[in-house]
Amino acid sequence: MDVRGVESAGPFIEMANPTYPSLIDEHHRVAELYNMVNVPQAVWIDEDGIIVRPTEVAGTTDAFRTMMSGLTPEQMEELTKTRQLYHDAIRDWVAKGAESEFVFSPADAKARTKVPSDEVALANAHFRLGSYLRRHGEEVEGDEHLSEAKRLRPESWNFRRQTWNLEAPGDERSGGPEFWAAVEALGDDYYYAPIDMPGLPTSR
Repeated sequence: MDVRGVESAGPFIEMANPTYPSLIDEHHRVAELYNMVNVPQAVWIDEDGIIVRPTEVAGTTDAFRTMMSGLTPEQMEELTKTRQLYHDAIRDWVAKGAESEFVFSPADAKARTKVPSDEVALANAHFRLGSYLRRHGEEVEGDEHLSEAKRLRPESWNFRRQTWNLEAPGDERSGGPEFWAAVEALGDDYYYAPIDMPGLPTSR
């Protein structure tokens, strides 16, 4: 998900040298369709196009928040274990399909799916328009729409990160002081909420 497209995301894909197709969601269309607000997030879709796990945090925990001050050995172990367990769960699903303990029934998957509200849809429209205007030189008007998108949907870290990306191309501000100040401002709220999966931590 990168509004600057291949010029920004391309080098990271090339560095990873993946053996599978990599989609650059320049217009955040995938994010809109699956209600994604952060990275990494994942949605599990089977061979028949059925969602068996709706959008969720993928293989990380809120221990990430202490990264700037230094992860303790226990936190590093938790992050490593969580990533491994999530990957193993995917492999279990690939091997067992609907019999995997990690997939939901159609009813449970539907109940866990967060459908965007009218306000979220409006926020998405403001973000899309603001991104377009900024990329075409209309920075003042573009920023007005981006600000409104963030106001309507403050839980979207994608909106925040991509706004910083547009404001300062080449400046990794999403990993800088402004980003970490925003994370710190969450207080007791989650940055990465725990997910419902056997074996994974249920809290910070």
